[in-house]
Amino acid sequence: MSQLKKVLITVPEPLLEEVDQICSDERSNRSEFVREAMRCYLAEKRKLALKEQLKRGYQEMADINLDIADMYFELENEQFSDYEEKIGGV
Repeated sequence: MSQLKKVLITVPEPLLEEVDQICSDERSNRSEFVREAMRCYLAEKRKLALKEQLKRGYQEMADINLDIADMYFELENEQFSDYEEKIGGV
């Protein structure tokens, strides 16, 4: 593990009691609990940021795909009209 730094924090007593109970149940200590909580929080933040980035990417691709579909829809309609004219003339 990398070099450890001491940090002083203040927490409400009921929260500390709950943490102490969990530490007791898991045979852990406050420092380990706080380190793990920080890791979990940071992992969740990264996950949410990635989801947001993917969401933006999908939205951008949806716009691009819609433009492409519109373009080909117009071309298809033109070809269908030409085809109908040829069939009608026969």
